[in-house]
Amino acid sequence: MSVEFIGMIGTHEVSEIHPARGPVVDTEYTLRFARAHEDAGFDRVLIGYGSATPDGAQVAAYVAAHTERLGLLVAHRPGFVAPTLAARTFATLDQFSGGRVAVHIISGGRDAEQRRDGDYLAKDDRYARTDEYLEILKRAWTDEEPFGYDGRFYRFEDFHAEVRPRQRPRVPLYFGGSSEAAYTVGGRHADTFALWGEPLAETAEQIASVHRAAKAAGRAELPGISVSFRPILGATEELAWERAHRILDTIRAHGPAGSFTSSRWGRETLGSPTTGGAGPQNVGSRRLLAAAARGERHDRALWTATAAATGAAGNSTALVGTPETVAKALLDYVDIGVTTLLIRGYDPLDDAVGYGREMLPLVRQELAHRAGGGGS
Repeated sequence: MSVEFIGMIGTHEVSEIHPARGPVVDTEYTLRFARAHEDAGFDRVLIGYGSATPDGAQVAAYVAAHTERLGLLVAHRPGFVAPTLAARTFATLDQFSGGRVAVHIISGGRDAEQRRDGDYLAKDDRYARTDEYLEILKRAWTDEEPFGYDGRFYRFEDFHAEVRPRQRPRVPLYFGGSSEAAYTVGGRHADTFALWGEPLAETAEQIASVHRAAKAAGRAELPGISVSFRPILGATEELAWERAHRILDTIRAHGPAGSFTSSRWGRETLGSPTTGGAGPQNVGSRRLLAAAARGERHDRALWTATAAATGAAGNSTALVGTPETVAKALLDYVDIGVTTLLIRGYDPLDDAVGYGREMLPLVRQELAHRAGGGGS
């Protein structure tokens, strides 16, 4: 089998251990970051969404114009533009990029972040809206005849788009979430369902939940599964763990703020040993904190201390060790049904280069070995 590797890019230098530098849109840095992933052998890069960040579709258009094969996974929140307009936007981008676009759907896990863009729907209503949104989006990309829609959130008549995606039958849809509502909607619509990096047993439980939802929706082909990690590599196990603890100390010293999508996340993502408070609103973050409460180390290389230190602000669990150890840990997830691995580092650009040089080839070599009948 093949496994898809996804990285993540931003438009300026920033991470949990590096305060933001340069202009918010640093075109030179953005291009260097994207090309580093392309040269490293990543299949796609995720372009995140935040209420204060540059528009992801335009970032993707810029990157597509200056790269050759790198896929673009554009994070998108339903509700802020009409699904008919979104369908045309992403179809146009797919045409100009040569069929390299995918869309990552995020219904929204934090009320405060949603309200910055004017969205006051409750969480369950957001998922119900997303359900309608994705039904319309897919039809807009595939229906040959004009169609109308009369739903709870969207209503229109006689829609037909002249522009269609270059990819057939349509642009791939990724979907993130860990709640029952997320399983239901993502199980119905997603080509790939995205999870954060939990221990193997809990990840297997989530995969089963997604697959049950997909089967309940009548799907014959089950969605792929993406899992996200923050690998921390070292030439030896000791050096990897020394680096891991330096990263943790820096996060604790600086506080939880700082990510590709919003430096304000940490103000609202409370409930970690570092920050105290009531805890994050979204289920995914609460699950990561629960794993951290059970222990810092899990399975072969999973480390939850970074999630605890940030209040599980997004993709925040690490895999720590030599490239060989972390590659084996990633393959452990492949063995339970994961098809996509989303990885990004705390030194974002340098780590992307290192992953491509030291770790991605090991995973791909082992998968090729297995495909050739060599076993595990």
